[in-house]
Amino acid sequence: MEWFNYIGLIFVALLLISNIIFAFKNKGEQNKQNNKVLGIFEQIGRYGSMIFMIFNIPYIVFGYYFACGQILYIAINSALMLVYYILCIIFWKKDCLAKSLLLSILPSILFIFSGVLIVNIPLIAFAIIFAVFHILISVKNYIIEGN
Repeated sequence: MEWFNYIGLIFVALLLISNIIFAFKNKGEQNKQNNKVLGIFEQIGRYGSMIFMIFNIPYIVFGYYFACGQILYIAINSALMLVYYILCIIFWKKDCLAKSLLLSILPSILFIFSGVLIVNIPLIAFAIIFAVFHILISVKNYIIEGN
């Protein structure tokens, strides 16, 4: 397996595009929960996941389990991204717990699945950190908004 994962870069870019659009749509809004520790761990998980989704470090990234692993990697991650974008459109103007949960769970699944499929140990570790703290923060923000 090569050290640079251009397919992973594409999926990270797709996630970032939706986040940039969300940031422009919600200018001035920020993370409503004030727990800095949660925020720091979420960012560590987020950036670690993005970095290790793109870069494969020799001897700690072992590659696909089977011959058609790359096809499965592309197919499932594409399906996850498609569902993510469809949900972004459906929940565009809504604010509900389903939105908070689904739009935080899907990227978490994408990172964890990618790490497991290519046996990328750092990606798995950072993806788990990201998943726990991103989902927790999303739910806390929803609760703080008074819903």
